[in-house]
Amino acid sequence: MQSKPPSDRGLAQWLEQIGEAAPEAVRTALVERVAHPDQQDAAAKATLDLLVDLEVDQETLLAALVEVLLDSEQMAALVSSLGPQPAQDKGNLQTLLNGLLEARRVWELWQQKNSHTSAEGLRRLLLVLVRDLRVVFILLARQLVQLRELAHSDPELQRSAAQLTADIHAPLANRLGIWQLKWELEDWTFRFLQPQTYRRVAKLLGSRRNDREAYIRDVIAQLGAALEKSGIHGEIAGRPKHIFSIWKKMQRKGVDFEQVYDVRAVRIMVPDIPTCYAALGVVHGLWSYIPGEFDDYIASPKGNDYRSLHTAVIGPGGTSLEVQIRTPEMHQHAEMGVAAHWRYKEGGGGDASFERKVAWMRQLLEHREDSDDSALLAGFSTDVLEDRVYVLTPKGQVVDMARGATVLDFAYQIHTDVGHRCRGAKINGRIVPLTHQPGTGDRIERHACNQVATGRCENIAASVRDMWVRATDRRQRRAQGGDLDIRLAAQ
Repeated sequence: MQSKPPSDRGLAQWLEQIGEAAPEAVRTALVERVAHPDQQDAAAKATLDLLVDLEVDQETLLAALVEVLLDSEQMAALVSSLGPQPAQDKGNLQTLLNGLLEARRVWELWQQKNSHTSAEGLRRLLLVLVRDLRVVFILLARQLVQLRELAHSDPELQRSAAQLTADIHAPLANRLGIWQLKWELEDWTFRFLQPQTYRRVAKLLGSRRNDREAYIRDVIAQLGAALEKSGIHGEIAGRPKHIFSIWKKMQRKGVDFEQVYDVRAVRIMVPDIPTCYAALGVVHGLWSYIPGEFDDYIASPKGNDYRSLHTAVIGPGGTSLEVQIRTPEMHQHAEMGVAAHWRYKEGGGGDASFERKVAWMRQLLEHREDSDDSALLAGFSTDVLEDRVYVLTPKGQVVDMARGATVLDFAYQIHTDVGHRCRGAKINGRIVPLTHQPGTGDRIERHACNQVATGRCENIAASVRDMWVRATDRRQRRAQGGDLDIRLAAQ
């Protein structure tokens, strides 16, 4: 864990602390840049502060400095000067810098996006291009600092940054469980995209903030005394509710602000599951529960493995109050673990391959303090990252394909008729055969016969269909043969 330095520490002192193990080229580039202060220095320090709170390592802090202080040309030249990266070396500074450069490609695609470009597709492309989870930490922290800086800027700049955050950063923070950044990313996004609604909810929330905080202190005191009297040892804390999450719940449930029961909320942490239910009995003995507002996610966990007891009661003064009860393990799982709340929060899911990637990233997030993650990294590289490719249409739409798929498979995935009429293709402006296997990030432009009724195009279409059917049949027979080999080996 990094010890957080004083907030008045300059970048030169930061660099002196974290730059000792950096490659000479990186250290030289940063020393030269830090010697000439400019307006980006404050952003760099703020980004480092956020990353220290996330307990990242020194390589991540160094990469963050490069990301904030160097432009794309300078950064690309720096990465080039470091030379080729060994294939087996997936966890060093060069990996982080390459990942940050790849992320800038996604930002460019987002700038060009239109109605055919899926934000979900761009998020997937980003996670595939970025092969080290620490890059995501840097991207989220950097974006949060940029949103803060835009607080008094031009509304158009605010809206653009907020839309990018809503499309990419906030959902990733949610999926990966980085709640320390998620809530503020969402609140800034809400503030910039819907300023009038934001102000209305903020006024409702803030008009009685002092009263609400005093109320929570009274609840904690009463509940603590009741638990102690029952011989239950637990920790009680007020649970902050943020402006965007309140508005989202109002929209989802179709209720007014006063009907959002968890505006006032506390969380009880107890040692084990039996004590969770004992604490629940104390809560219901102390205050009347609100019918229909009790959920037992311990006995019946959510599909994403989220576990906790939720109840809403009529608390002191006849005011509604939400109480959550869980063990420390459940809390860690919910806050930083693999309980993928994004399915519930975003109202949808993803394919199995992408979910495995997210689950792996969250697993690495849990284990980032371990001294050696090499086994986890190796397993991820072979099991998740290499089984899909993400390619682009000329309009920037991201298409998810199995690794080993061909340009012709791409055409058929777009539409059967597109596949039938496909007679050639270009990848990144270069003509390739229909059997060419694209890689992640490739932009594919297909050439088609537009008049299938003519004899020549009709013959081409028939040939293409036959070729695709034969290739598909061969792949299926190979897969079946592999399954047979496995079955024979097991006998």
